[in-house]
Amino acid sequence: MITDAEFRRIATFLKQRYGIDMSQKKVIMNGRLENYLKNGGWNSFTAYMDDVEQDSSGELERMLVNFLTTNHTYFMREFEHFEFFKDVALPWAAKKEEKSKDLRVWCGAASTGEEPYMIAMVIKEFLGMAAHEWDARVLATDISTQALQHAIEGVYNDDHLKSVPDAWKRRFFQKTEDDNYVVKEELKQEVIFRKFNLMEPFPFRKKMHVVFLRNVMIYFDAPTKCELVQKVYDCLEPGGYLFIGMTETLDRTSTPFQMIRPSIFRK
Repeated sequence: MITDAEFRRIATFLKQRYGIDMSQKKVIMNGRLENYLKNGGWNSFTAYMDDVEQDSSGELERMLVNFLTTNHTYFMREFEHFEFFKDVALPWAAKKEEKSKDLRVWCGAASTGEEPYMIAMVIKEFLGMAAHEWDARVLATDISTQALQHAIEGVYNDDHLKSVPDAWKRRFFQKTEDDNYVVKEELKQEVIFRKFNLMEPFPFRKKMHVVFLRNVMIYFDAPTKCELVQKVYDCLEPGGYLFIGMTETLDRTSTPFQMIRPSIFRK
């Protein structure tokens, strides 16, 4: 069982490195790490963290983050966002970039890939026959290497795709021999997956038109969240859109964003 001191040590480590606030999640932390420690041969959380902090390869730290960040998502989650994206945000961005044909969309919490692939499907559908003229690849980032590996492989079971329209399922997925579905190459090429820590400086050379940052700020305390929202604001084109999770909120007194509707904001 994790001690209070060990819990504070791990919570502080995650807060300083990744902005993740686990200060109220001792039971969750213990539950997710206890068996991993036993199987790995560590006799205490202290011994484990000593090894994490001394591991120059960074592999133990990556595993720690993988275990403590939830990656529960599915296709069509919070679908109202995708409708707004297709009907409002994309027409605005396409008009703005009709000469450059350069559409910049970032999914900042890519998890196991469902959300960025969904964004790419909506873009494909929106651009239609003109899709080949555009650079409309979606940048998809996450701190979990485990989740990103799943996303890059692009294999999902029937349950994950149950809400996807049949026409999209036929167009963008190939059924495998074990009754799973794999994302077709045509769609895989439209998503660029990268490991990225949201606490680091944003490396973008050009400003984004749309940012999806859904269901990730629940991990951050108010000051960290405020700082992150400001960074997102700065990385957006004037008039650009931010989508957050439907159960999330932004502090209306501190955010420079204009609220279009709950969970959809505009610069």
